[in-house]
Amino acid sequence: MVFGKKENLVGLDIGSRSIKAAQIVDSKRGHTLKHFGIVDIAHGAIEEGTINDPESVAQSIQQLFKSYNIKENNVAVSIGGYSVIVKKIGVQTMAEEQLQETIHFEAEQYIPFDISDVNLDFQILGENESNPNQMNVFLVAAKKEMVNDYINLVNLAGLNPCIVDVEAFALQNTFETNYDVQEDNIALIDIGASKTSLNILKGNSSVFMRDVSLGCGQINQKIMSLIECTFEEAEQLKYGEKPDRLTPEDLKGIVSSVVADWCTEIRRALDFFYSTYPEDQINRIILSGGGANISEFRQLLATEASAEVESINPFQNFQLDGKNFDDAYIKQIGPQAAISMGLAMRKVDDK
Repeated sequence: MVFGKKENLVGLDIGSRSIKAAQIVDSKRGHTLKHFGIVDIAHGAIEEGTINDPESVAQSIQQLFKSYNIKENNVAVSIGGYSVIVKKIGVQTMAEEQLQETIHFEAEQYIPFDISDVNLDFQILGENESNPNQMNVFLVAAKKEMVNDYINLVNLAGLNPCIVDVEAFALQNTFETNYDVQEDNIALIDIGASKTSLNILKGNSSVFMRDVSLGCGQINQKIMSLIECTFEEAEQLKYGEKPDRLTPEDLKGIVSSVVADWCTEIRRALDFFYSTYPEDQINRIILSGGGANISEFRQLLATEASAEVESINPFQNFQLDGKNFDDAYIKQIGPQAAISMGLAMRKVDDK
């Protein structure tokens, strides 16, 4: 889904709690991070991918670009959640042009939406392992309404939407740019404010994806149920800013309860993967999103999943301008920057 001319793009990750923007420039020294910024948006402005208050969110995007001195207007955005279906399918071997003509017919068997209500895209992966007359294809379907809402939002902010990507692919792009991709199975898990997504890679191929409605907002909800306060006040309490209203012990109990729920759901998804690929083992999990910074979660997940767990560093293979970026801030913000960095590496004429 491409709408502009070839340029470097700003990666714009529009989440339900915050918006992140990253701009990368290419130089003789390699990839350089020119700008990165983050701004919170009003609670409820975006819920489960649905934009409830486009004017408010557009103003936040404008504020983000102004605050961090981002001048580039061409952007790449991403979508995810239940309005996006990503599926690996097997189809009769044919030329890409022929598949372009028949993909709607093929997709109807796999897409739980009316085929006229979705935008379809695909990528041919190669020969099917078990049937030489078939090839594997990555099928991506996104509800037109959601895609149009995000395009309209970006236009409302005065920007040019050049690419609409899938969150899981943007995250995979960041991982492959910063880490050695081996044949081992690696799970990329992004814990956002309201959604957690799982993408299991075998080498550089995605073999399993799943989204679950869990995220850091659950901590806020539990605080609000314990203490009468607004969502914004709960956000402050979550970071221990008002210990007189919520004791460290109570906060620890809430966090422990929430991350235990996360681990249970992730374990379920991994068990489903193992039922499909019984010979495989996931030894490494890379976390991104706001939840990646919770040490108790990392430790519990490592035990539950019998795997090495670490937070992603999306800046690992990038030059950083020391005048613009503080080392401690970059380390802390890294997991939340992962999707925007993956988007910022896209070019307008990418497939």
